[in-house]
Amino acid sequence: MRHSVTHCVSPWMVWFAVPRPRHRRRFCYYLNMFSSVHPTSQNARKSERTRAQLRDLALRSFRERGYDATTIRLIATEAGVSVGTTNYHFASKADLVQELYLDVQERHRDAAEPRLRETTDLIERLRIVYTTGLDQLAPYHPHAAEFVSAAMAPRSTLNPLSADSSPARDITEALFAEAVDGAKHSLPAELVAELPRVLFVSHLLLALYWVYDDSADQRRTRRLLESGLALVKLALPLARLPLLRKPLTELLALVGEARP
Repeated sequence: MRHSVTHCVSPWMVWFAVPRPRHRRRFCYYLNMFSSVHPTSQNARKSERTRAQLRDLALRSFRERGYDATTIRLIATEAGVSVGTTNYHFASKADLVQELYLDVQERHRDAAEPRLRETTDLIERLRIVYTTGLDQLAPYHPHAAEFVSAAMAPRSTLNPLSADSSPARDITEALFAEAVDGAKHSLPAELVAELPRVLFVSHLLLALYWVYDDSADQRRTRRLLESGLALVKLALPLARLPLLRKPLTELLALVGEARP
């Protein structure tokens, strides 16, 4: 194990061994450099490890115990740190839920993007984004209603449309944009510009239906998705008709207003 000079000898022993003031000043410069930089970097790494540990424990608790049973005190106890240390990294349980949102959507992106490279069909690409999103939510279904209850208040920071939720929300919307932009289609540009926002809103509505779907493996949600995609496949070509292009675009823009 490597040690700095301050760990090997007493600074005062070295001080009296240095005969001249000029050399002593130079010694002080190097002594301060080693004694201040090294501990700081160690502390930063320790802080990062503690934060990562708290985050991992919280995500596991949300998955296994749900929102209601997961508390800051519980996470602190499992991590072997104080509540104050936990609050230093995460000021509230809501901050930990935002970490959950982000983790789920990062996994969503990792699952969807390789499959999106396999096809240029628009409907199939949309299907990939929707289904991989549902797949990432699956481990949380037993406790999903608790999260919905906490997020339903308009002023709640857990609301998926809140400013605090924007990092996770942006990942999902970017996935829908990628699905549309990488597909072969002849849709009007103004309609294409509105689609990612609308698709994100529909994703939220599908997820809400999934929360209360008590069928085996939430199969009713999957059937609803397939029916919706079939309707989209029929409706989108109509947007190329001059008579319908403007009202359809305006309708999509209106739906997209639900997304801040």
